[in-house]
Amino acid sequence: MKKKGDKHTHVEPTKSELEILQVLWLHGPSTVRFVNDALNEQLREVQYTSTLKLMQIMFDKGLLQRDDSQMKHVYSAAIEENKTKGFLLDRFISSMYNGSATKLMQQLLGNKKTSKEELDAIRELLKEAEKKNK
Repeated sequence: MKKKGDKHTHVEPTKSELEILQVLWLHGPSTVRFVNDALNEQLREVQYTSTLKLMQIMFDKGLLQRDDSQMKHVYSAAIEENKTKGFLLDRFISSMYNGSATKLMQQLLGNKKTSKEELDAIRELLKEAEKKNK
């Protein structure tokens, strides 16, 4: 399996790259055809050649790993889902809410009807956060 170096650990994926990463995080190592079919089912019509080219670029950037030991190349995410989402969320909170998670939560809860189940889950997260801060 070919890997790119860790020098690209803080490359910020584009929207299209994130869509591909979401497929790979959900389904694991996959061929370009599988990823392209998943994007077409989930999002919108995407040409196979566009998916192939973007995945090759992502490999070059260090976002993907590629197993080319067989006829069909199999790609997998080279970056961790939680770390990537955490990094992107931190950047978003910093740029949009001056680093305030409170302002983000107020905006989220103020803009959308939140179900009882979602509110219960948020309460549990708050309890866990309080325990960690004691």
